[in-house]
Amino acid sequence: MAFDPATILTLTIAIAAAAALYLLLEWRSTQDVSLLYWSTGFASITLGCSLALLRTSGHFLIGVWFANGLLVFAHWMFLLGVARFVDGRLSPAWWLLIPIWCGLLLLPDGTTSSKFYLIVNSLLVATLALRASLLLQLERDVATLGTRQLHYTLLIHGVFYLAKVALALIPGELIDLVAYRGLVIRISLIEGVMAILLIALSMTGTVRYRRERQIERLAERDPLTALYNRRAFETRAPRFLRHISHDRPGALLLIDIDNFKPVNDLHGHAAGDRLLVTLSELIREILPEGALAARLGGDEFAILLSDSPRETATRLGEELRARFHAVASTTVVTPMAVTLSIGGSVFDLPPNDLGALIDHGDATLYEAKRGGRDQLRVLDQTKSTGAGADESTPARSMSN
Repeated sequence: MAFDPATILTLTIAIAAAAALYLLLEWRSTQDVSLLYWSTGFASITLGCSLALLRTSGHFLIGVWFANGLLVFAHWMFLLGVARFVDGRLSPAWWLLIPIWCGLLLLPDGTTSSKFYLIVNSLLVATLALRASLLLQLERDVATLGTRQLHYTLLIHGVFYLAKVALALIPGELIDLVAYRGLVIRISLIEGVMAILLIALSMTGTVRYRRERQIERLAERDPLTALYNRRAFETRAPRFLRHISHDRPGALLLIDIDNFKPVNDLHGHAAGDRLLVTLSELIREILPEGALAARLGGDEFAILLSDSPRETATRLGEELRARFHAVASTTVVTPMAVTLSIGGSVFDLPPNDLGALIDHGDATLYEAKRGGRDQLRVLDQTKSTGAGADESTPARSMSN
């Protein structure tokens, strides 16, 4: 098969059509709007390249102006998709690209206008590609392999189109968009099929990685409260605990709802679920940055705090207990008050075993339960009080 413009355009059509179909199917299953933008972009390239095959038959308006306009539109869709993907926003000034391209209709057919068409088209595509690449320049802890690949692919693609502008400005350089004549145009055709292939692979890889991450996030979240589940808590806690030191003590709080069973018995499980969701929302509201919270199971929750001396942990626990009591007392009516018992420990040495740390928290939690419930007890295990010293103080009960 000859490596001529028609062959290159046919390859581009096939690749773009396949990418458009794949991303459309992904969008139908995930409803991620960024995928719809990208799919529309590849569909536009498919149509544009199909129309570009007509230019040698003398169809200038369709084969040149409209086909290149679809190429610009495709990169506009890529940019919109990237902006949606990273939750970014675009200035309304970007819509000025449309009248700029429409103004090219005023140019007559010929080699001079072909050069001008190529320069304007290349500048528009380069601007859109580089802007999309800039949006994908994410922080290291946010960027993924797929987003980095797409970032560099669009960056190189945009730089290439800027290089095309420079080549087109060389005096005497032949550029004929209708007959595909000129070195710049032949290089552009080859780069086009390679760029579309790499962009398609990068986008599909990005989509696949995001879907896998979504599955992982669902697997590590409690479906009712959206907090971490016990497995995720146990997986993340060791990395969290490595940063504990004498200057930055940590704290574990175990939380249990008092008299939770009567809520389900008297008001149904839906009421109990709403109470669990309420508690999870209160935890999120008071949770300091860098803390770790999870629903361990049933009506038991856990909070891991860093850089939290006993006073900080106690203050947070008291605030949570008071706020929950205020909400529960007005939403559910039971023979006994629905409150929180909280037990925990403060430590300045990373524990070798998370289970042992949870056992200490359980012990203080049960002390709070036996002491009358609706209480907070904290075991201080920092060096300043001696390892294992119990300086816990029961909070003043709020129940009647």
